[in-house]
Amino acid sequence: MATVERQEVRAVAKWVRLSPRKARLVVEHIRGRSVPEARTVLAFTQRAAAREIEKVLSSAVANAEANHNLVGDDLVVSAAYVDEGPVMKRWRARARGRAARIHKPTCHITVKLVEVEREPAPPAPEPEPQAEEKLERKPAARKAAAPKRKAPAKKKEEEATT
Repeated sequence: MATVERQEVRAVAKWVRLSPRKARLVVEHIRGRSVPEARTVLAFTQRAAAREIEKVLSSAVANAEANHNLVGDDLVVSAAYVDEGPVMKRWRARARGRAARIHKPTCHITVKLVEVEREPAPPAPEPEPQAEEKLERKPAARKAAAPKRKAPAKKKEEEATT
């Protein structure tokens, strides 16, 4: 069997000044979604990471359209992940001549897109020609149904008669 290779397009943003843990929370929301749906989710997400991930997503779509002649709205986010980048270490003055270390984390955001595989529509089924035998057959005799019961008389009718 011949294997069909799916074309994959990606975009990476490196050294983004954002905690990887916070960015992963947002990336989980778009993984597996179509591009228009992912854009909508990111537009209504209030986290700061959503703005950065939206930039990477739009970059990946632009790469697909410019370099691979794909339609942006027909793509799906196949993979989206966040890797840790280097941590910048700074110092802050504390009481009694001491210092406290401040960690400023960075991350690398990667978004991969693939084209949706659409199956061709199945052909419409052809109506079967009706055979003459089917038309000539008589319907089978129905079993005699039990006689229907009448609804019980209402109390008002009984009171009116008495």
